[in-house]
Amino acid sequence: MIEVKDIWKSFGTLEVLKGVNLEVRRGEIVAIVGKSGAGKTTLLQIIGTLDRPTRGRVLIEGTDVFAMKDKELAAFRNRHIGFIFQFHQLLPEFTALENVCIPAMIAREKETEYKPRAEKLLRELGLSDRMGHKPNELSGGEKQRVAAARALMMNPDIILADEPTGSLDEKNKKELSELLLKLRKEYGQTILLVTHDKELAAIADRVIEIIDGAVK
Repeated sequence: MIEVKDIWKSFGTLEVLKGVNLEVRRGEIVAIVGKSGAGKTTLLQIIGTLDRPTRGRVLIEGTDVFAMKDKELAAFRNRHIGFIFQFHQLLPEFTALENVCIPAMIAREKETEYKPRAEKLLRELGLSDRMGHKPNELSGGEKQRVAAARALMMNPDIILADEPTGSLDEKNKKELSELLLKLRKEYGQTILLVTHDKELAAIADRVIEIIDGAVK
């Protein structure tokens, strides 16, 4: 499903990733752990095609993603990869429903096609009465569920979550862990988590540790 082949990433003279190799099977939940600065988020951003490696390759379903030009890569990302970030990254001027619709709007789908799909996702995530609320009117857990719905909007093959419980209290951490398991069961997504949260890492099928830019 995902093949990471000899990935190196440097920022100036600083080598952040040093020859990372990794394979993730379809439908697997994999947690990536390690100390701050070890290169976890950089690796996730490269797998998610948000950043390009200094050298190396990433294959998703056999497609060499960095062989694509930027416009083609952006379209591929929108269709195949969903993101859940620590601080939600919801647009404050948009409602929950509008935030969820954004990936479909970027893909230039018709509103009559994408709006019912977004509403269905929000209902399934327990937010049927919060669709018209803006982010500042939502709790932390509700924001993260909106972010999850947005990540699912294009029915992507892969969900990438970067410290998704980092800004949540214990109750909402537990709910998010349960939600990720539910997503895998009901939608079949492959899920990669970057986390410091041992309880969240425990739901994964595999835990991979990065130490000083390399997988150990």
